[in-house]
Formats: sequence, structure tokens, C-alpha cells
Amino acid sequence: MKIQLLGTAAAEGYPAIFCKCEACIRARQLGGKDIRTRTSAIIDDELKIDFPPDSFHHVLTYNLDLGRIQHLLCTHSHHDHFYPEDLTMRAPVFAHDIDYPLYIYGNDVVIYKCNQVIQFSKEAFKLRRIAPFITYTIGSFQVTPLLADHDKNETCFIFYIEKGNKSMLYGHDTGWFPPQTWSWLEYKKLDFVLLDCTHGLIPEKRNHLNIEGVKEIKAIFNAKGIIDETSKVVATHFSHNTKLSHAELKSLLNPFGIEVAYDGMVVNV
Repeated sequence: MKIQLLGTAAAEGYPAIFCKCEACIRARQLGGKDIRTRTSAIIDDELKIDFPPDSFHHVLTYNLDLGRIQHLLCTHSHHDHFYPEDLTMRAPVFAHDIDYPLYIYGNDVVIYKCNQVIQFSKEAFKLRRIAPFITYTIGSFQVTPLLADHDKNETCFIFYIEKGNKSMLYGHDTGWFPPQTWSWLEYKKLDFVLLDCTHGLIPEKRNHLNIEGVKEIKAIFNAKGIIDETSKVVATHFSHNTKLSHAELKSLLNPFGIEVAYDGMVVNV
């Protein structure tokens, strides 16, 4: 599998869209890997995960052909991960010479928001409500939504994704995994693990993880044989409230065998 991380920031972006804090000023000065857009990814140029308001920027920056994507998998409905208004641009009146429909997979809130926005062009979209711990065939992938600890008012997902003999965990937005998710992962094998690191050094592991939480999960995965020395572990979804640059994040995570995501990063497993 080829996983391209299109964005690696929390909801406000990094530097944050309206912020003048020291961390955001420094990020603007540093540029490069310290500029982070809202989080999403694409796998094997086939499966798109989340659709943030920065999606048009991602298309231009990474020369993406979103017209060929026919499967959109949604973690949850928060605006930095799901901006359905721009999906209307995939309707026939706006997008030409592409294959229809686009299949959209998500929870009840995602489906509801889709129905509110794209109701005038339902032939261009097929909505699929998904539930936790059920495995779905999505294109050439097997996808199992797992429960996340994120928003008590919504069923938020992380995803166990398989293709061929490779498997990965798409693990944000979430704090410490709920017990049901830990139990489901108990005897699985993972070649790639992507974990939430929104809180950085802030001592909090609810709703989002911090650096210690990422390190602890990696250690548990190692102890249980879920990952081994060939598995790749990457931290992502960083907030400017961490006040940490890309280089500082690397210094804190790399010694523990954890890579630091950046916009445009490609991981092959």
C-alpha cells in the first residue's frame, strides 16, 4: 500500500488560520514541513480518507486527480475532516468526463450532512452508512471501522484497513482507545500505524492523544506482537497548541521509533 498524507494538522491548521502566537509565527518563518493543513490521506490513489476544507489546496499542491476517486471514507463529521459543500463540485453540472457515482462511507451524522448538501444530485453520489466492528469491502480494500474516543455526541471511527497481505491502522482523531477497540486489535498484525498526536506534551489523552500516549500505544502493540521491527509507526494531527516545530517533534519521537508526519509524506508498506 502507498499512503500519502495530504494534511497533518488539527482543526485550526498549523500555523493556525487566525493566530499570532509565537508557535504560529515561527511556523510561518520556518515554512516547509512546519506548514500543516487539515488532516486527510489517500491510499493507492484509490481510497480517499476524509474531505477537509483544504482539499482543493491538496489537489493543486500534489497534482491529485480526485475525479478518478470513487470511494471516500469518513472518520467523523467535524468540519476539519468533512466539508461536504465542496463535494457538490463533483456533480455532473460542475465535473465532466468522470465516472459516477462517488461512494461515501460514514456514520449517521456524515450521511445526514451529505443528504442536506448533495440532495439535488443523488445520482452522482451513493451514501453508505457504516458501523463499528463490521468489515466492509471498499474498492480493493477490506475496511473495519473501530470506535474512537473523540466526540461523545457522535460515533467517531478509526480504521483497520487491509489489502492483500498488508494491514494498517488509520488512528486519528482519538484519545486512548475504547476497551472494545483494544479487544478487537488484540490479535491483529499491523504493517503501518498512524496515530493521533494532537496534544503534544500537554498531559491529556482524552479525545486526542499526546506524545506519551503515542509512545505507550506503540509499546503495547510491540508487547502484544501487533507490530514488529518491520512495522512503521507515524504520529500526525498536530495542533499549534503543542508549540512544537517539526524538528522538535522528531527529537521527541524518533528515538522511540516513531516517525513524524508532514504534509505530502508518502509511506509505502
